Amino acid sequence: MMKKIMTLILTALVLSAGFNLTVAQDNAMSFFLTSSGPGKGADLGGLAGADAHCQALADAAGAGSRTWQAYLSTDSVNARDRIGDGPWHNADGALIANNVDDLHSDNANVNKETAVDENGNVMNGSGDSPNRHDILTGTHVDGTAFDDGEDHTCSNWTNGGDGSAHVGHHDRLSRGNPGSPWNDAHPSRGCSQENLQATGGDGLFYCFAAD
Repeated sequence: MMKKIMTLILTALVLSAGFNLTVAQDNAMSFFLTSSGPGKGADLGGLAGADAHCQALADAAGAGSRTWQAYLSTDSVNARDRIGDGPWHNADGALIANNVDDLHSDNANVNKETAVDENGNVMNGSGDSPNRHDILTGTHVDGTAFDDGEDHTCSNWTNGGDGSAHVGHHDRLSRGNPGSPWNDAHPSRGCSQENLQATGGDGLFYCFAAD
């Protein structure tokens, strides 16, 4: 009888461990805000350079086995089409969104507490010094590219001088007031690191695991 009881207990422990492992895998990091940019303002080396930056940061954080893509639009690419199907979780396991439509709706769980970097650190926002809440996106609120013929992406993320990039606010605040979109807030003053910093940014962007 005692042997049967011990067998049942061991079986339950093995099953529980397997369940916990599955949950941990399902909630593994698949979204983060970059802890730093390449340091050349909005010149990210194009989409390929931005993706490589996401991959390098994820690799350093122990999540390099995923395929990481930057959430950025260009004049011919929609950010929403680059990031896979979801669901996405942050470094703490918090659910960001279940799918692409969820991400671009009021259900999106993107705010100062959840849009953490690849190491789970909270990024400075409105009211902090320095403010770093301007996040490069180049996109409309629905995740699509601008089609007005104007440059909203600092020459498709290859320009670190004059020009402008559209940004979102990861803390969802505008001058301390709630309601600002996480991906579509306003144009930047310029494309240089200095101009991005002067208006509350630092050349940061969002990264998603597309697989």
